[in-house]
Amino acid sequence: MSRKVLIAGVGNIFLGDDAFGVEVAQRLMRLSLPEGVSVREFGIRGFDLAYAMMEVWDLVILADATQRGGRPGTIYVIDAGDDSLRSSGELQPHGMTPMQAIDLVKVLGGTPPPMLVIGCEPADLGGEDGFMGLSPAVERAVTEAVAIIEEKAEKFVAAAAA
Repeated sequence: MSRKVLIAGVGNIFLGDDAFGVEVAQRLMRLSLPEGVSVREFGIRGFDLAYAMMEVWDLVILADATQRGGRPGTIYVIDAGDDSLRSSGELQPHGMTPMQAIDLVKVLGGTPPPMLVIGCEPADLGGEDGFMGLSPAVERAVTEAVAIIEEKAEKFVAAAAA
């Protein structure tokens, strides 16, 4: 029985380090990943992410900038069941967070798949004016995140074959 894994990169490319997940997804798209692993870049399209999660996935791995108080560039591997990730419950179509996308899946009658968040502590989210490009610390962290996600996806898919 093969497993299906969705790797989803999210973030706003116009808000500095918020583009972390987008950059991770773009790099992963260039790799040869196991059958059953799909990589998609969602940017700020939370509704698209929610609808994608309505499909049958055995695991979703989400790459996103994640403020948790660590040093910029720190990588976090977080189970989406972690209460610190819960959303406010208020759905905002133009600013939907990944956790709000999970809430939307439930509102639409779906069951969110198991999810891991591979987060990165941002250094700069662009302020009011925004800017494009990652800070040096977050740019370095992209390589680490890609390796972590690739390893987790490969092990998850291989476990089904064993």
